[in-house]
Amino acid sequence: MTDSPAVEAVDEGQSVYEEEPAHEDQAHEDQAYEEPTREEGSVYDLVGVGIGPFNLSLAALCDRAPELRTLFLDAKPAFSWHPGLLMEGTVLQVPFLADLVTMADPTSPWSYLNYLHAHDRMFPFFFSERFHIPRREYDHYCRWVADGLASCRFDARVTQLDWDDEAGAFAVTYRSAKGGTTRLLARQIVLGVGTLPVVPAPLRPLLTPAHEGRILHSADYRTHRAELAAADDVTVIGAGQSGAEVALDLLRHQDGDGAGGPYVRWLARTPAFAPMEYSKLGLEHFTPDYIRYFRTLPAPRRDELVREQWQLYKGVSEETLAEIHDELYERTIGGTEPRAALHPGLEVVGVAPEKGQGPDGAGGYVLTCRHTEQDTVMEIRTSAIVSATGYAAARPDFLDGDGPAKLIDWDDRGRYRIDGTYRVALDPRVRGALYVQNAELHTHGVSAPDLTLGAWRAATILNAVAARTVLRVPERAAWTTFGARRS
Repeated sequence: MTDSPAVEAVDEGQSVYEEEPAHEDQAHEDQAYEEPTREEGSVYDLVGVGIGPFNLSLAALCDRAPELRTLFLDAKPAFSWHPGLLMEGTVLQVPFLADLVTMADPTSPWSYLNYLHAHDRMFPFFFSERFHIPRREYDHYCRWVADGLASCRFDARVTQLDWDDEAGAFAVTYRSAKGGTTRLLARQIVLGVGTLPVVPAPLRPLLTPAHEGRILHSADYRTHRAELAAADDVTVIGAGQSGAEVALDLLRHQDGDGAGGPYVRWLARTPAFAPMEYSKLGLEHFTPDYIRYFRTLPAPRRDELVREQWQLYKGVSEETLAEIHDELYERTIGGTEPRAALHPGLEVVGVAPEKGQGPDGAGGYVLTCRHTEQDTVMEIRTSAIVSATGYAAARPDFLDGDGPAKLIDWDDRGRYRIDGTYRVALDPRVRGALYVQNAELHTHGVSAPDLTLGAWRAATILNAVAARTVLRVPERAAWTTFGARRS
């Protein structure tokens, strides 16, 4: 089960995109030093860095703790959520109840149902009998919440985070789009800086302006959608939901008989184009019960489980797989061969421009692929490549450097050590608290990037920040007993 394109197959490799991601970004931007303006007033109780769905959920739930002084900062000019994949017809893979607040506070004014009421869409929604809502409407709903919360401040790029021992608080420095810098103090910080696109190593050298629009991550698909639809041959890499949606969208750009539009090729390293686990008991892996069990396991076993459980959060919805099959069925009426190919079990091991490609990058590409089961190598020629190979958790640049990095007690693999309230282990001299959202896959399991538990996690953090039970969170939510019961 997944929340969005942001949590599907995180392939081997690293992020190579240096521009601002399509969600909770706080990437560092070098600027000439200037003395920051010190924000007047009392110390903030909580400052959130990054405003994507998870920190926006926390900002909305903070309404229930009016005694807290809170502020949430984001570098973007306004809220946006995966704009490169907001195609018509795409839907969330979680029910509408997994909005920003309902699973923790169903009476909140920031619920999706109240959004529908505010936009006079309650009756159309009721008659549509939707349980999974359009992705574009979810984005619009989040923007409505962000615009309505006074605690959300955009055009505010955090550039520095330090511990001010004299003040007994974190010192947060951010830069506005107009060029000024501001310094403020906060007793507690929550990082919701999102994820960054990941591409396989063989593609990275070709992610240059010369190949723009023809070798890209799926995060930029919508930007180059028209160019790709006009190409002769497009290869999509990645077996997750985004890969399936890109392949489906390209198929729909073919003419009714399949003669026009691009030849569509879909490659996957997984042994099959597998549906996401969506059985009722299977979904109990996305409960607080499973998180508690997962946290009891030793770290090596947790890492193994995350890899083994890929179908829980990297598969494709059955509906999307069925739509792809239906498109191919239509293309083959009368014995016509489809202008499409589906290849599971293929790992891309090399990519090169075709011989004779000009200096402007015009021409096709040769993909060298290894079949993982047969251990054989094959070559594929294509005009364009869309890498739908997922995202990886981002470590914000303002944590680099001797000062900020030493605030955190990293594990032996350079990851956060995170407790049950999502609090990060810090240097003992730091008396404040640092929390993270969607950076705990290694400590809390496959639910980390999922919208289902977003409000529950935000409520857990809010209770810890407020040092009281602001919102009640369930002790038990699953019928399944995870692990051996001890007498």
